[in-house]
Amino acid sequence: MQNFPLPAWLQTIHHDGSARYVSTTIPRLNERVTLRLRSSQDAPVRRVLLRTFPDGEQALAPMTRHQDESRIVWWEISVLVNQPYFHYRFVLEADDGVWFYTAVGPTAHIPLDATDFCLLADYETPGWLDTAVFYQIFPDRFHNADPTTDPQPEDYEFRGRHPQTYPWGEPPPPDQPFPFVFYGGDVPGITAKLDYLQDLGVSALYLTPIFTAYSNHKYDVADYEHVDPHFGGDEALVALRQGLDARAMRYILDVVPNHCGYWHPWFQAARAHADAPEAEFFTFTHHPDEYASWLGVWLLPKLNYRSQELRRRMYEAETAVFRRWLRPPFAADGWRVDVANMLGRQGETQIGREIVQGMRRAVKETRPDAYLIGENFFDATATLQGDEWDGVMNYAGLAIPLLAWLAGYKQGAHGLAEPVAAPAAWPTAALAATWQQHLAHIPWVIARQQFNVLNSHDTPRLHTAVRGNDALHRLAALVQFTFPGVPCVYYGDEIGMADTPELASRACMVWDEAAWDHDLRAFYQELMRLRRASTVLQRGGFQILAVEEDLLAYQREGENGRFLIIMQRRAAPRPAGPLPVAHGGIVDGTEFVEHFSGQTAVVADGQLLVSALPQGATLWRTGDI
Repeated sequence: MQNFPLPAWLQTIHHDGSARYVSTTIPRLNERVTLRLRSSQDAPVRRVLLRTFPDGEQALAPMTRHQDESRIVWWEISVLVNQPYFHYRFVLEADDGVWFYTAVGPTAHIPLDATDFCLLADYETPGWLDTAVFYQIFPDRFHNADPTTDPQPEDYEFRGRHPQTYPWGEPPPPDQPFPFVFYGGDVPGITAKLDYLQDLGVSALYLTPIFTAYSNHKYDVADYEHVDPHFGGDEALVALRQGLDARAMRYILDVVPNHCGYWHPWFQAARAHADAPEAEFFTFTHHPDEYASWLGVWLLPKLNYRSQELRRRMYEAETAVFRRWLRPPFAADGWRVDVANMLGRQGETQIGREIVQGMRRAVKETRPDAYLIGENFFDATATLQGDEWDGVMNYAGLAIPLLAWLAGYKQGAHGLAEPVAAPAAWPTAALAATWQQHLAHIPWVIARQQFNVLNSHDTPRLHTAVRGNDALHRLAALVQFTFPGVPCVYYGDEIGMADTPELASRACMVWDEAAWDHDLRAFYQELMRLRRASTVLQRGGFQILAVEEDLLAYQREGENGRFLIIMQRRAAPRPAGPLPVAHGGIVDGTEFVEHFSGQTAVVADGQLLVSALPQGATLWRTGDI
């Protein structure tokens, strides 16, 4: 962080990985690419040099200065992208000193290479993500289409407990263990509601685990080879695939390779015989009852990837789990990997990178356009460099800082009795810096693939997180659909569902339309339509333009138009007044239209003249979006 103010003119410097600044965003190896840097004509810049790092040695090359008809200055250079991972920065010689510009922004100090801009040569991206809008479904709580497959008490016993299916939406008795509370939601129930999802604007589904297991959440997998009979079995997934195909929709599955369930045959074989082939899949400290498990939960024994046979069964073999479900007739479009941050990590054994790269090879060999994402609540940037995950559930880079800004900072941890909490509102500058540093540490093409969730089955619902405030709920949703990455809505958020005392964020989907927030649903419909139609939101650049005590504004910039998103969290309106925008390359006379209200505003003297801004977010557009 800077410990002194930077010259104001440095705010006019901008570059990102979008097509306005990079002629070929995903180049082939040894292809020439033109890079552009934007500045104002008043910036006291004498010379700009591009700093690259060929084969470990620094190289500096001067850029050419051009001024367009709107008096914006562009610095350009053609470079040969001759390395698979091609990183670069800009060095600015100015009247007031030498400055450096990387993806984290301008600095006076010499930045680390980790913040450089980066191009990935020969990178293959799942192209269908550009227009994808995901919807997360927790199958047991979405829709029950076939009551004949509902879990019954006589189906199995688990340490003296039995499963029980309750009437849809009815709170369970307090003495029934949470994992054995069922409502009968199933895969045919998802297929039956595809018209609803298509009407909403959804184009892809993310299903939490559907493989055979004893709990309602299925993260205690007992069989990776079959869809749970209570969810309809394998045939139900084939039917879902067919229903999705008829609507040009896609889906990804959730897999748990970090651990399995206690009753998985692998673990039972390992417990029965210490010399069984499967014994090396686990870590026993005292056979058979003391073993490594996920966060100490005995029900979830941790898998040990030092075993080559485990790797073969899980992802390497042609019949392996990661390959099988990507092929017809199931033909899943990708995987979400549970607790990806813990995979292959166990004390002295730290082989996560090796294991994830192996999984990636298997997935991309089987289906090159498959989407491979990991669950990670923390800093995942080291795993987002093009050779591991396509993206992660973007808690750390989007959701956590945004919700901290809206509802107050709070951070818990496994084993911590009292969460860390801020007594004051979280600073807007902290939100901006957190967003920027997460974007800065990954290639732009990967940033566009981040799985942008605001909440999930593991976190409070959005409506609950913002304490039922409709304006803040809509603000967060608008950010979700305009931030770089792929948006994913948690089931029921579009109708205003909130946490319940008994089921938290995993309550049954409300199908009684009289209980819906129809205005909110219409708002989500428009966000989904816009995200799928707008090339600016799909591929446009990103720049934070304004940071005030209770306001943050950013733009998504395309070659022929732009969006300006203004977020205002305070209950009292921000008074009418100017908003500086010239440093975003926005020239005087530019007219913006607010997308939802039709209100107009014009840029004059480098500032957008906006009327009073109520609590919430506004979406301003100009040009061909």
